[in-house]
Amino acid sequence: AMEDAAEELDAVLGGRGWDVGDGYDGTPPPTGPVRLGSSACYVVLAVLFNEEDGVLLVQEAKPECRGKWYLPAGRMEPGESIVAAVRREVKEETGLECEPLTLLALEERGPAWVRFVFLARPTGGTLKTLQEADAESLQARWWDGEPSALPLRAPDILPLLDLAARYRRSPPHPPTLPQELPCALLCLRLLAAFASGTGDLWVLLSAAGTPRLPVVACGTDPAEIRRGLCQPVLRLLRGCLPLDPPVGPLGLLGLQHRAGGPGGADGVCFNVLLSILPHSPGDGPPELRDPAFRWWRVEEEGLKGRILQRLRGASTVPIRS
Repeated sequence: AMEDAAEELDAVLGGRGWDVGDGYDGTPPPTGPVRLGSSACYVVLAVLFNEEDGVLLVQEAKPECRGKWYLPAGRMEPGESIVAAVRREVKEETGLECEPLTLLALEERGPAWVRFVFLARPTGGTLKTLQEADAESLQARWWDGEPSALPLRAPDILPLLDLAARYRRSPPHPPTLPQELPCALLCLRLLAAFASGTGDLWVLLSAAGTPRLPVVACGTDPAEIRRGLCQPVLRLLRGCLPLDPPVGPLGLLGLQHRAGGPGGADGVCFNVLLSILPHSPGDGPPELRDPAFRWWRVEEEGLKGRILQRLRGASTVPIRS
């Protein structure tokens, strides 16, 4: 059975994803599938550079920010894959075709509003001019000056441009793209690891049925949604670990979504990595209070090395709340 867990770990670490199934851990999952436009809003945003290191910017046409500049961005539509939404938004707003290369960041204001930030490269098309202005945008241009010198729709794109520039210089994580796997709910699959001072490594597994990585569903009630993606993770860990476990930051290893999944659902499974930090100088992981979970000691050196490298190098896609 541990071979299944090793295979799942390998897939999740490689950004390939793994079928969610319908086993959720912790509190009972929320009722009803997630639907775009009613219970969730997903936004895509793309950072593109040309050969001269100019960044692709769009002049807004919307009345509330008309004439201001921004990165190509917009809402995903029901029935659309995340990558298809990036291509469509870039095409509508800038006239260019593009190929997403990697996720740069995941931004969330609670599970009901998520923005997927991509680094992409132009692959064709022609830059939209003022003569082609429409309801999507007035024009697009490659800008090689300081973006802050332009009247921006919002300054929230400046840290994203920094992330993109850093990724191009020296990628902190492997290219990470959404995997087409259906998911009814918004949920997180946890690779929760405990590394001892002596170099041993344990991973938390759900012991119900076949051992697997725990999957926790995000609730859909307004209070929970305001508290963001970390909330269900912390609740699960508080339920199975003694005391209040010190937990490292969440990092994204990959995500899974298929448009129009079961019952028309638009759920996303975020595969996240986090470390459980030692409470005391002992060498083993904290004892578990809940028999639904167990620690699995990772003996295989290759797998152990990969998990430790991702943990220590912060080599995951940042999640910004």
